[in-house]
Amino acid sequence: MALVRQRRQLPHLTLPLDHFALRLPPQPQPQPQPAAAPSTSTSDARLSDYERISVLGHGNGGTVYKARHRRSAQPLALKLFAAGDLSAAREAEILMLVADAPHVVRLHAVIPSASAIAAGEAPAALALELMPGGSLAGLLHRLGRPMGERPIAAVARQALLGLAALHALRVVHRDLKPSNLLLGADGEVKIADFGAGKVLRRRLDPCASYVGTAAYMSPERFDPEAYSGDYDPYAADVWSLGVAILELYLGHFPLLPEGQRPDWAALMCAICFGEAPEPPAAASKEFRDFVARCLEKKAGQRASVAELLEHPFVAERDAAGAQQALAALVAEAEQGDRSSPTASRAGYN
Repeated sequence: MALVRQRRQLPHLTLPLDHFALRLPPQPQPQPQPAAAPSTSTSDARLSDYERISVLGHGNGGTVYKARHRRSAQPLALKLFAAGDLSAAREAEILMLVADAPHVVRLHAVIPSASAIAAGEAPAALALELMPGGSLAGLLHRLGRPMGERPIAAVARQALLGLAALHALRVVHRDLKPSNLLLGADGEVKIADFGAGKVLRRRLDPCASYVGTAAYMSPERFDPEAYSGDYDPYAADVWSLGVAILELYLGHFPLLPEGQRPDWAALMCAICFGEAPEPPAAASKEFRDFVARCLEKKAGQRASVAELLEHPFVAERDAAGAQQALAALVAEAEQGDRSSPTASRAGYN
């Protein structure tokens, strides 16, 4: 508890009332070009190669822009980092390591190039895959209502597949939340924003440092001293996913009463000392059990990603149908945006 008390004054531990949502408008498909699309193998990528169109939001350590590669006309998201930002090199390293992982946002280019970074130059920007459906935080806000179990199952399954690929590469995300889960128009879900991530050099590497959003931290990460004997670096990502999944079902952050400001003291009491949140009785038995398995207070008793992929809530559901249900919500939100030009795009930090 001494360590927890010392953190009381840290300004970054409060959850912003508005989630960051990487709100990405639909883009027309570019015509085939003879020039190759930008990629992580590009050796001479420059910031001038990209035209910035508009601000999409703010992620760990940087501002994200909707942009276009000037030569190929490829639409993308461009994340610019502040000079000297320590998360920039970490995020670039992780995204290059997980380049072929499913359900993870693709890295197109590192600016300056990977070779320059290897020579000691810090990244200035990352050119990333553009996800036209925006973030789940943004979708929830734009819909103005909670999501049903069927589309939530699609989110859970795809996020778990992404986590399985990351964990197989010994990568932990450490900041999984609705604003870091991005959507394609077809209901595809991808994990984004690795500014708080870490590559473990061995399975039980310590990674309890206070990075990420406090509201979605597991008990053992929020107060590592109290939970030091019960530690699994991958289990924290499972907790965060459980909180995010329950938030989609309820329509609001689930660890505090709706409308309560999520300040540090309230979060500490809820996460470390309160009972784990539960779905309402109206939820299906499968969904209630899935959430309970994610939100075990003790990391050693929490379900693993592999176990959750076999859980009936995910495994016994028509995956294609669930993804179509999610795609329908994305289309509904887009239609609402078009019919209400002044509609808020809230969810951005």
